Amino acid sequence: MKFTNLFPGEYELSTYDIPYESLYREGFRGIIYDIDNTLVAHGAPADERAKKHFKYLYELGFKCCLLSNNDEPRVKSFADDVGALYIYKAGKPKRRGYEKAVDLLGVKKESTIFIGDQIFTDIWGANRAGIRNIMVRRLYPKEEIQIIFKRIPEFFVLFFYRLYKKNKR
Repeated sequence: MKFTNLFPGEYELSTYDIPYESLYREGFRGIIYDIDNTLVAHGAPADERAKKHFKYLYELGFKCCLLSNNDEPRVKSFADDVGALYIYKAGKPKRRGYEKAVDLLGVKKESTIFIGDQIFTDIWGANRAGIRNIMVRRLYPKEEIQIIFKRIPEFFVLFFYRLYKKNKR
């Protein structure tokens, strides 16, 4: 594995700040999302901001799918609230879940983008599957212990990602 396979395609401060109109004009039609700390706090239900966000995406013409390593009750309830397709126990960073999401959306991989907050599951998996991706800053600092342990090496990956991006200019 090349170290750069861990680098996000892009980095944004928030899911809610991404220029979705531009992505649509570029030809993207499918969006795959992580849920926890990407759209809402870890374990939180879909809030009004998330519901309005998905309504906006559907009005633009996007199809959306949630891709999560969580159990079905967590993912299904969120998906029902925002009207999205979903895959639970996705096994991220394995390619299989990402490829299944693209198939569910009925779009091509080249017109799909993935958005998530973790390098070692979300971004690495999207890169392995050949799907363009955007990493967003986690929404809330409170996380499960296994995620906290991943944030330490993630800090170093992001440090080298920023150097890499700076040197490419």
